[in-house]
Amino acid sequence: MGIFVIIDCCKVIYIKEYFSFALLFLFTFIKSIHNMRSIGIIPARFSSSRFPGKPLADINGKIMIQRVYEQAKKATALHHLVVATDDQRIFDAVEAFGGVVVMTSTEHQSGTDRCLEAYQKIAEEFEIVVNIQGDEPFISPNQIDLILSCFHRENTEIATLVKLIESEKELWNVNKPKVLMDDDDFAIYFSRQCIPYLREVDKDDWLQHFNFYKHIGMYAYRAETLNEICQLKPSRLERAEGLEQLRWIESGYKIKTAITEEEALSVDVPEDLEQFRAL
Repeated sequence: MGIFVIIDCCKVIYIKEYFSFALLFLFTFIKSIHNMRSIGIIPARFSSSRFPGKPLADINGKIMIQRVYEQAKKATALHHLVVATDDQRIFDAVEAFGGVVVMTSTEHQSGTDRCLEAYQKIAEEFEIVVNIQGDEPFISPNQIDLILSCFHRENTEIATLVKLIESEKELWNVNKPKVLMDDDDFAIYFSRQCIPYLREVDKDDWLQHFNFYKHIGMYAYRAETLNEICQLKPSRLERAEGLEQLRWIESGYKIKTAITEEEALSVDVPEDLEQFRAL
């Protein structure tokens, strides 16, 4: 009987030590994420071929850029948040609702370039820069925290989000880029076409035979990596697909992905506003 008591006691001690170690690891992980100083930057330009002035569009009493800003503010892992614009009207509107805003050039070809200029104008240093889409008025703060969690790995240079494709419509929509990842969840390739091709499977059955993922267009970068990728010239694959991230992959940068279960709804044209006004 005494032997069994000793064994049981050892088990209890072992279990307590195991859970103590697990809790310590979890606490250390969470602390490391929050200790990485991060800034969220929301690029917001006035000009748009499909929807000029989109950041100032009214959604039930608040302009779109204000809704994006207020949602992003709820992310617990962000230390600072700023809007980067090229238009005085947007600049004044952000200041009016109490947001932080930086004026940037009208010459930028991408939100990535605008993020770099805004970051360089901030009088603080941050380890991670998050490029937050300015046309998602109900963006999930959890997605911002999720993308920042990718940087607990020291080899993460750039991070983005992906989501499982659940409908045929999305699978074949060329405006919904698809992503292939390796076993460590680093992106192998992005394409507007459906990838991979499933040989000897009827296309109507592809969703039943493979997990396809679409790209959710939020990025985060280490500050030094952001500076480096903005010096790169457009690449052949980028020109072919019209996807900026292929420039980085072709130049040897690795993009870490995290899988989100939340949808990212954006406003692309004025007609899209109705679905958000109904929420």
